[in-house]
Amino acid sequence: MRSAREQQYGEEAGVHGAATGAASGREVAVTADGLPEWLAPVAHAAGTIEPRQLSRFLPPESGGRQSAVLILFGHGPRGPELLLMERAGTLRSHAGQPSFPGGALDPEDGDPDGPGPVRAALREAQEETGLDPSGVQVFGVLPRLYIPVSGFVVTPVLGWWRRPTPVGAVDQAETARVFTVPVADLTDPAHRVTTRHPSGHIGPAFLVENALVWGFTAGVIDRILHYSGWEIPWDRDKQVPLDWRS
Repeated sequence: MRSAREQQYGEEAGVHGAATGAASGREVAVTADGLPEWLAPVAHAAGTIEPRQLSRFLPPESGGRQSAVLILFGHGPRGPELLLMERAGTLRSHAGQPSFPGGALDPEDGDPDGPGPVRAALREAQEETGLDPSGVQVFGVLPRLYIPVSGFVVTPVLGWWRRPTPVGAVDQAETARVFTVPVADLTDPAHRVTTRHPSGHIGPAFLVENALVWGFTAGVIDRILHYSGWEIPWDRDKQVPLDWRS
C-alpha cells in the first residue's frame, strides 16, 4: 500500500505527465509496488519520516532555490548499493565533494509542489551520469531540506534501479567520477566517522570507495540508515578532518 506522500506525488505525476527532460515523455509515477524485499524498510521510512527527523536545517517560509537529488539504490556484486558521484576538483564550490546526482529545477520540470522534483532528479541524474531514467522506479519522496550555505531547498527523491545501465562522468569539468557504494560498507562501523566543518558543525561521514562522504549527502544517508533499521552502532567520537587526504 502506498503512503499518502507516495499517492500525492504519484497522482500529480500521472496528471501532469512527468517526464525526464529527455526522455520519452513517459509519465513517472511514484510507487513502492514491486520493490525487492530489502528495500521495504526504506520505502516505509519514506512514507512516515518527518522533516525534523531528517535535519535541523529546514526550508524558510519563502525564498531558496528549488532543487532535487536522486537517491538511487541498486543491486550489485556485493548486494544492495547506492549511486554517488564526485564533483570535479576544479569547481568553485564543493570541489571534490561526493554527492547524489541532482541539481536545480528547470521551468520545464514543472511545479515544485507537484512532479517538478521527481522530473528534476531524474533529468539531472541523466545529464550528470548518463543514467537511463526509464530503468528507474521512483518509490518515495522525502521532505524538503535546506542547505544554508548555498540557499538550496532540496527534495530527496528515492529510486530503485530496476534496469541498470552504464553510467559515468558525462562532463569531466563538472564531475570527476560516478561510482556505487555497497550498503554493507555504509553500515560497517569501520567506515563511519564524524567531521567538523570550519563553522563548528559536526556531522556524520563515511570513508568509502576512496572518498570522504560528508555534509548534506552523508547526513541524508545517515538518517536513511537509521530510520530503515539498517544502522549498526558505531564510534561517534572517531573524527577525521575534511582535508583527510593531506
